[in-house]
Amino acid sequence: MDHRSIMSGKRRDPIAIAMRAVLHLASVPYSIAVDRRNRKYDRQSSEIQRCGVPVISVGNLTTGGTGKTPVVCLLAKWFRQRGLRVAIVSRGYGQGDADANDEAMELHARLPDVPHIQNPDRVAAAEVAVEELEAQVILMDDGFQHRRLYRDLDLVVIDATCPFGFGYQLPRGLLRESLTSLSRADAVLITRCRAVDATKIESIKQTVAENHTEVPMFASDHDPVGLLEYPDTQLPLATIKQQSVGVLSAIGNPDAFEQTVSQCGAIVQSARHLPDHDPYSPETVASLREWAKNLGDQTHWIVCTHKDLVKLQTDRLGGIRLVALQIELTLHGDTRTLDDMLESIAERALVTSSMNEPDVDTSDTE
Repeated sequence: MDHRSIMSGKRRDPIAIAMRAVLHLASVPYSIAVDRRNRKYDRQSSEIQRCGVPVISVGNLTTGGTGKTPVVCLLAKWFRQRGLRVAIVSRGYGQGDADANDEAMELHARLPDVPHIQNPDRVAAAEVAVEELEAQVILMDDGFQHRRLYRDLDLVVIDATCPFGFGYQLPRGLLRESLTSLSRADAVLITRCRAVDATKIESIKQTVAENHTEVPMFASDHDPVGLLEYPDTQLPLATIKQQSVGVLSAIGNPDAFEQTVSQCGAIVQSARHLPDHDPYSPETVASLREWAKNLGDQTHWIVCTHKDLVKLQTDRLGGIRLVALQIELTLHGDTRTLDDMLESIAERALVTSSMNEPDVDTSDTE
């Protein structure tokens, strides 16, 4: 069942209307619990812990699909280029019995020199990163709602194609907490801006400003930069231009990914949208092979996300070549305020590192 069509109100049949009413009732206790928890942290009755080095949280207001991973990659590369040791900590949602979930595997492929620690206890993960890996900067992936770990910069990512979770908190909509929580943000990054018109962007900015007047806002896009065929073959984007393709994804916002594939010039013949973080069980993979075989002789490519490719670990699906669309984040407009924020954190990290260095006895021994 397409839950997004029910949440968004696109489906207007009696069953969908009834389900929205039930989901709306269910969202009441959820919103009360979230508000109560936030008030405890706002009053500092719940303890906020520091880990000894600067922390940047990259989070969102909605569940999945805002494009945080390219943001985390951009920030990690920014600090690594300045010679700072960076570590990523995350909850590890969908990890199960595996050593790492799909996001961790993707981040490792994109950032092989940046360790990633997954633990529902982000404070414990940060302590490991600092004490054992000597990290100088912590990037907390999906950390806006995890308030126990102190952060020096709270960056909230908003997807322009579905900015506010259809206006309702879970489970009626996709909001994890109310829009008033934007008052905690130090900066807001709007992603996928080219996927909507300028009027939509202005509307998003106005809504953000209504909840946090002075927060700096930045625009960005998820730009396709190439194709990846397992395990490490790089192909140009032109490979799929004017080609009939199937689209496969197990992410929070599959419609945005499908739109991106089309913008690359591919002709989307069919799409399979799986639940976010789907583990690709043998039964699912068998079903996907059958789907691929039925795409027709004119379809020579299946395009998936990097997150999907690291789980499937194959270059063929049902006899059709499988490639992942590689995405990089591009910032638009004046980003000096964001640069200043990051420079301040880099300076703080260097000062903290120098203070934590053990004293060395340089006196001569006789």
